[in-house]
Amino acid sequence: MKTRREALKQSALVAGLLASTGMFPQFAYAYNKAAFEAKSLADVVKAVGGNAPTESKDVTITGPDIAENGAVVPLGASCSLPGVKQVLILVEKNPAALVALFNVSDAVEPNFSTRAKMGQSSDVYAVAIMNDGKALYAKKEVKVTLGGCGG
Repeated sequence: MKTRREALKQSALVAGLLASTGMFPQFAYAYNKAAFEAKSLADVVKAVGGNAPTESKDVTITGPDIAENGAVVPLGASCSLPGVKQVLILVEKNPAALVALFNVSDAVEPNFSTRAKMGQSSDVYAVAIMNDGKALYAKKEVKVTLGGCGG
């Protein structure tokens, strides 16, 4: 029977071998730098490979009308259409507009929620990038009384 120490040692060895051969899960490191550095809705959509964004009733953004603490603002995004490739959440007046990017497959329902920092009152966007490149969005204004980005 293996001791806990031996099991941990063997697990670390296997993880090291996988990392050295490039077989380590690459999704843990996947990140679209251009999208997270973009400053506007159109720039973010372009960086993730979408077409010009259009407003749609099939995309839903949820969040408070007034956030008392901008450090933890609950936001949600969903899309009722089939064929969604990515769901994005953006805060227009944040230093980096893109807050979250979720990759979607047919096995995943495009309905996500997260918490974001907001430095000031701003429009918040939920964007659904479809398999054909269409970018559909919904917008909501969230007023912040106490900023979370150093404000």
